[in-house]
Amino acid sequence: MRHKQKLCIAIQLFVCFFIHFTFGSSSDNYENTPEIKIVGSKFFNSLNGAQFFIKGIAYQPRRSEEELANANGAFETNYIDALADPELCLRDIPYLKRLGVNTLRIYAIDPTKSHDKCMEALSAEGIYVLLDLSEPDISINREEPSWDVNIFERYKSVIDAMSSFPNLLGFFAGNEVTNDHTNTFASPFVKAAIRDAKEYILRSDYRNIPVGYSTNDDAVTRENLANYFVCGEVKADFYGINMYEWCGYSTYGTSGYRERTKEFEGYPIPVFFSEFGCNIIRPRPFTEVSALYGNKMSSVWSGGLAYMYFEEENEYGVVKINDNDEVDILPDFKNLEKEFKKADPKGITEEQYSIALRKQLALNDTECPSITARVWEANEKLPATPDKSKCACLDVVLPCAVVPFGSESEKYEKYFGYLCSEVDCSDIQANGKTGTYGKFSDCSVEQKMSLQLSKLYYKIGAKDQHCPLNDRNVYFNLESLESPPDDSMCLDILDSIINSACSNGDCSISNPARNKENSKAKHAPNKEINSSAVAFKTSGFIILLISMVTAGVVF
Repeated sequence: MRHKQKLCIAIQLFVCFFIHFTFGSSSDNYENTPEIKIVGSKFFNSLNGAQFFIKGIAYQPRRSEEELANANGAFETNYIDALADPELCLRDIPYLKRLGVNTLRIYAIDPTKSHDKCMEALSAEGIYVLLDLSEPDISINREEPSWDVNIFERYKSVIDAMSSFPNLLGFFAGNEVTNDHTNTFASPFVKAAIRDAKEYILRSDYRNIPVGYSTNDDAVTRENLANYFVCGEVKADFYGINMYEWCGYSTYGTSGYRERTKEFEGYPIPVFFSEFGCNIIRPRPFTEVSALYGNKMSSVWSGGLAYMYFEEENEYGVVKINDNDEVDILPDFKNLEKEFKKADPKGITEEQYSIALRKQLALNDTECPSITARVWEANEKLPATPDKSKCACLDVVLPCAVVPFGSESEKYEKYFGYLCSEVDCSDIQANGKTGTYGKFSDCSVEQKMSLQLSKLYYKIGAKDQHCPLNDRNVYFNLESLESPPDDSMCLDILDSIINSACSNGDCSISNPARNKENSKAKHAPNKEINSSAVAFKTSGFIILLISMVTAGVVF
């Protein structure tokens, strides 16, 4: 009996310790990184009210082209998620601490992996993380942009994976998506991403994590971009600029920093250098650091992040990882370390700043830039929030279906060229210049092709179960012959598709999903198709292909 009592007590103690260390120790583990909040155009420490200046560095190891070429699909991702690899991050944290950084910029993480150990270890050294929501294969394509279900799912998965960490400073919804006057029409898609990411964070009951944008420093688009992301109903929470104007031993007056600082006086949200560190002269002296954190700039700018930690082919690194997987310090490291140690910006407290804000006269909202041909072509009207349920209906009701072409991606161009010459593809097109977005422009590339293929099937009045495209990755979807389960939305969508395909009266076909006498068979792609299909991940590529066969959509 006494033994059982001791066993019960031991179990109770174990449960208590487990609960404490699993759920109750979070705040203790992150006590060195209180949450950072935004008030007006400043970052503030939520614990003591001191202004927070970003003193950081980009941190993203990459696989070489040779590695990727020889991998034959062996890697789970084309990028390296150092925050999911304690061996990597714990190796580098002492060097990051020596540099004196308080923030890392991470360009891609794998949301399926745990980041607990690295995020906690960073917090112990007072280091925050600014994180891009995209990854190389799932991002908004600047030339033919799309804000679709695949990209939104990626963004949501990253938000879900990282929002619990107090030392997460914020998310970037895009990086240099518009980078010159030829692709300004891509910016509405980024603003839509900011809107939906912020709404998802709010709806998920996460803390108020800011979502911003990182731009390049293009002279033609600079002013319009800055205004666009703080105008209208949807606004970025912060604005980063990848700034490479100061090279070598330049000065505040000759580098362009003086002009940029004047331009951003009175900007309504925090602005900072999301990258800096021109490498025309090596080793880089990083003399721009003293200007950035000095009195002339610190009243406007909230610091910046040097580019970057790892030395690669582009020669921007401050350390090099040798063949023994050890860190070799480069001369750039010592120069940045010296400059960061001298940097001591004089900020303002949250209380002082709030009083100053209240005394200011009410400012008018920033006006969105006017559309000007070949200069600024970003419409104020944004794409709708991607509708996963609506797009999923296509998988159920369409007679023709497509699985990814994988390595045969050139077929997308070929097949869309053919299909869009036979049917109206406007329902999957998205135009950021005119602010017109097709009903299914937010669906995946395969769903969009399945839609156009099915419209052609209806148009030619096909009676058999053969789709009008002979390819092993195209199949007849027998599930479409079944009555969808009491889903009026899916049935209505199918009705609209048939009506669209047959609008000219050339075809006469009933809605097969409403025919109760149809067979109940289900069909999936055969093994040959499954084994050959590799996930096609480049969201936005679909719009590129469509625009090649439909004139006048973008320009």
